[in-house]
Amino acid sequence: MAELINPNPIVRERRATTRSEPRAEGGREPIDALEIFDHIRDINDPEHPYTLEQLNVVSEEHIDIDDTRGRVSVQFTPTVAHCSMATLIGLSLRVKLLRSLPPRFKVDIKLAPGSHSSEAAVNKQLSDKERVAAALENPNLLAMVNKCLAGPAAGSEGP
Repeated sequence: MAELINPNPIVRERRATTRSEPRAEGGREPIDALEIFDHIRDINDPEHPYTLEQLNVVSEEHIDIDDTRGRVSVQFTPTVAHCSMATLIGLSLRVKLLRSLPPRFKVDIKLAPGSHSSEAAVNKQLSDKERVAAALENPNLLAMVNKCLAGPAAGSEGP
């Protein structure tokens, strides 16, 4: 990529996380927002050598989960309102959660309201199962998603 969309992003330090509630003993442990955040916090930004947490694209506060009904909703905020990578970021979030969570979960990924100039179009793409499936059949796009999911230690070379 010759020119960066956001050449000077604001980067924050990784924060420590702690569980406020004890985990259930015996049986299935419920999944909470912190666990979801732990799954997505280290996804690489497609443009910068930082994670989505470091760029404040994702945060625990923007995750809603209903473990009983098997529903997860994540809102993310691109670093700039005209980010052309928003769909790729959303796709990476969806794929990471689909790979990490039990299949009983329905995953909903959306842009935070007012955070992107093409919010409705990006949200429509991310919620359309056929579009997501077609995107993941594209080897180049799948390689980009896998590079984002490789984590911060992967560097600039993919998995």
